[in-house]
Amino acid sequence: MNNKKIIMYVSIVVLILIVLGVGFLIYKKNKQNKNETQEYIPQEEITDEQLRQTVVTLYFLNIETGELMPEARKLDAKELVKEPYKILIELLMQGPKNEKMIKLIPNGTRLNGIEIKNDCLYIDFSNEMINEQKLGKEQEELIIKSIVNTVTELKEINSVRILIDGKENQKFPDGGVNFKESFMR
Repeated sequence: MNNKKIIMYVSIVVLILIVLGVGFLIYKKNKQNKNETQEYIPQEEITDEQLRQTVVTLYFLNIETGELMPEARKLDAKELVKEPYKILIELLMQGPKNEKMIKLIPNGTRLNGIEIKNDCLYIDFSNEMINEQKLGKEQEELIIKSIVNTVTELKEINSVRILIDGKENQKFPDGGVNFKESFMR
């Protein structure tokens, strides 16, 4: 009978050890799976600044081909929301980042104001836009196309009117291009 009691006690101890061992293995496996799912780290995180950026297209003259070419720029979307057309025109006046392109809006030109009426954008430039410029009709048309193509990238604008110091119906000095009518893309 003593042998039976010893065998029974040993069997209970072995059974308890087996249950504890299996429980420990299950606990360890669950802990390992939990750590794997929580520790996922992407290779590169997107910053808040990157989330706010948008791409705009500006048109400048390619000096190699003599044609208008688009130049993409990344801007903070918050800036663009406030005064999108003013920002686009100011970027055109500053010039391209690409060395193979040049700006077309004459040096010294200032932006007096911008107003939207229906789907037409009225852009008021200072007199330097046309003052003493003898560029020829082709160059003058490229200036207008650069402006029109850039601002009509934003879908709500279909045409552009150019004013000089608040006056309509102005023209370049040589008369090649006048501003009597709206310009369309």
